[in-house]
Amino acid sequence: MRLHRPYLSATAVLVVSALGITTYHHLAEGDSHAARVRATSTEQAAEEPVPASAAPSATVQSRPQLPTRLPGLGPKTLARVPAAARQVVVVTGAGKKSSSSQVVLWRRVDGGWRRGEVWAAHNGYAGWTDKHYVGDLHSPIGVFGLTDAGGRLADPGTRLPYHRSGAFSVSGTGFEGEPLAGSFDYVIALNYNRQPGTSPMDGTKPLGEGRGGGIWIHVDHGGPTHACISLSKTHMKELLRTLDPADHPVAVLGDAASLAR
Repeated sequence: MRLHRPYLSATAVLVVSALGITTYHHLAEGDSHAARVRATSTEQAAEEPVPASAAPSATVQSRPQLPTRLPGLGPKTLARVPAAARQVVVVTGAGKKSSSSQVVLWRRVDGGWRRGEVWAAHNGYAGWTDKHYVGDLHSPIGVFGLTDAGGRLADPGTRLPYHRSGAFSVSGTGFEGEPLAGSFDYVIALNYNRQPGTSPMDGTKPLGEGRGGGIWIHVDHGGPTHACISLSKTHMKELLRTLDPADHPVAVLGDAASLAR
C-alpha cells in the first residue's frame, strides 16, 4: 500500500508584535496553528495594561532654585549686608546721575533669596554719592538698617516701632512742580547718620550736621527727592506690613554699577 504524504499548504500568518511592528510569516499548514496561537498571545499581551508598579513614574517638577546670593550685588556690597539680615530692600538706581530707581524686597527662605515685586521709585535729584553731605541732593550709597517707622497717618499694621505725629507734614512743591503734601503720611527711617531705636523725627546725627540726615523711605510725590527714596502709598503700606524686626531688615542703596562692585 502506497502511503501518500499529506499536502502541506502555505499559509500567511499576520503577526503584530508588542512593539507595533507588523510582519508576515509564510508557514506550512502543519505549523499554522502554533503560529496563530503565538500571534494571538502577542496581541493580547500588547492590549493588556501595564501594572502600575511597572509604569514609569511621572516626573515631579522641582521648585525653582533660589539664588544663594543677592543678585546684582558685588562682593564689596555683599560684605556689608549683615549675616543676620533675612529681609533686604534693594534700591537700584537707573544711573549714577539718575533720580529714577527700582525697589525690590528680597526675603531669605529655604537657604536662598526669594524676590518680591519690582516697584518704581524716586531717589535724590542729583543721583547717587559714596559720601553724602547736607544739601548735595544725592542719595547715599550703602547698606542701612531699617529699625524705625512713623507717619502722619495711623500705623497701617507694621511690626516696626511706629511713631504717629502731626509733625510728619510737608507742604510746597517738588523739583518738577508737584505738590509735596502727603509725602510723609508713612515713612521708614534709613539708619544713615541717625540713632537707631528712636523716632524718625529724632535729630541726633552721630556723623555731624554736615553729613546730612533725616533720610527716609516715604510716599512718592511724583518727582525726585532731596536724598530720600520714595514709593507709591500702596507700596509703602505693603512694605511697612512686611518688614519684621526679627528678620533684621536692611536697605541696600545705590546705582546699579556701584552696587555691582
